[in-house]
Amino acid sequence: MRHLAPVAEALPVVGGDDDGQFPRVGPRRERVEQAAEFAIGEGDLLAVATAHVGALIARVTSAIETHEGARPAGWMSPWLSNSAVTLDLLKEAGYRYVMDWTMDDQPVWMKTRAGRILSMPYPIEVNDTRGVIWYHYSSQEFADLIVDQFDEMLEQSDRQPLVCPISLHPFVMGRPYRVRQLRRALEHVARHRDRVWITRPRDICAHIEGLPKGVVPGSDEA
Repeated sequence: MRHLAPVAEALPVVGGDDDGQFPRVGPRRERVEQAAEFAIGEGDLLAVATAHVGALIARVTSAIETHEGARPAGWMSPWLSNSAVTLDLLKEAGYRYVMDWTMDDQPVWMKTRAGRILSMPYPIEVNDTRGVIWYHYSSQEFADLIVDQFDEMLEQSDRQPLVCPISLHPFVMGRPYRVRQLRRALEHVARHRDRVWITRPRDICAHIEGLPKGVVPGSDEA
């Protein structure tokens, strides 16, 4: 089996008001497959005073745990923004991976003052908000993008394990007139189930945590 791991994620957003309420979080699901892991609402972590970043992380983590029934394992910041201490504070809060650093197609261990944290690949281009909303791709063009990205990375995965993430939002590709093309692309991916691992970031992280040093970039230093 080749080690290409396509990952499709719908990213829920947590927002709140100054009283610590989170009105935009939906009711707890009956079966939690993966806790929501992202966002603190509007804004940029770079613009938040360092002293407050830890409080924001704690507040979001608590809200997700309350509504989802489980603590999140991974984090994604609004606008992928980080302060100088974001990774340190996330590690200290118990987070195991982040999806803010889009510098590679394979997971990479990063250093923090409290130990290592895994950087999980996140798609900038294979992302319907960017492709459809920003770049004005048609549904067919975006579906073709998914297929071409997957096929090329499948070939490249002969040489090294890769992650092929696909970022989807219900309010974009979830619209009925776009679903047909999306289904075509995902069915193409599914036809290669015997050659790839279709999974979630949490599961990739758990697998990598069990690998010996030297396998994943950064594991010797982190």
